[in-house]
Amino acid sequence: MSTIERFFRDKVVLVTGASSGIGEELALQLGRAGAKLTLAARRTELLDALVQETAASESAKPLAIACDVTRDGDLERAVVESVRHWGKLDVAIANAGFGVVGTLKKLSLEDYRRQFETNVFGVLRTIYAALPEIEKTKGSIAIMGSISGWGAAPGTSPYAMSKFALRALANCITPELQRSGVKVTLISPGFVASNIRRVDNRGGFHPRAKDPVPAWLVMDTGKAARQMLRAIARGQREVIITGHGKILVALERFAPWIVRVAGKRVAAKTSA
Repeated sequence: MSTIERFFRDKVVLVTGASSGIGEELALQLGRAGAKLTLAARRTELLDALVQETAASESAKPLAIACDVTRDGDLERAVVESVRHWGKLDVAIANAGFGVVGTLKKLSLEDYRRQFETNVFGVLRTIYAALPEIEKTKGSIAIMGSISGWGAAPGTSPYAMSKFALRALANCITPELQRSGVKVTLISPGFVASNIRRVDNRGGFHPRAKDPVPAWLVMDTGKAARQMLRAIARGQREVIITGHGKILVALERFAPWIVRVAGKRVAAKTSA
């Protein structure tokens, strides 16, 4: 039995943003590991299909809940329904998020607010809603960050700011929540195969949009999800996903001047 199976078997896990991409793959792997799932997302038609696929693997049929992390009350309702259905909550994975990109002059305050409403306040809503139940089980909280929380590139300021904020949040609350037996894992992936780069600045999904990132640089979703779940199971404080992500973090920590030079070149191309 793997580390993931040993840890997650019979544990109740809430996953936000579960309808596609990384959230969907996390749900599928958790189902195969024997977890009892509560899947929350806005696109209920995709959730329904995921429930059927997960249930077909002979695991417990997941509970699907329509949930928008930007709306007050949705996550509290999701947690209440989850506990009513399963009896407890062991793990909350705050995965919902998207990216607002563009240069400063092409963006507005509303663009930044919209980005933070989902990526930062959506995570906070998830944590506040789940924490009372997680404390009862001395469980785990996982926050979906990004290597953009380590090194910010020109043209991505709203997204990078939101991920820097999540890294600060994780660094602050990890020792705070340890006192009540709760573990916090910050997940910081680089480029992973997902739908995030097919979502526009207003949160609209474009399934036929071409991924701008070269395929050789993108990690398979299944491989990335396994690394994420293994980190949660081990109680790691942070996990950097993808080789290029680890390189960027190392450069930012030990040779930041290289990142600054690269940033200047990217900015020059963006403004050209």
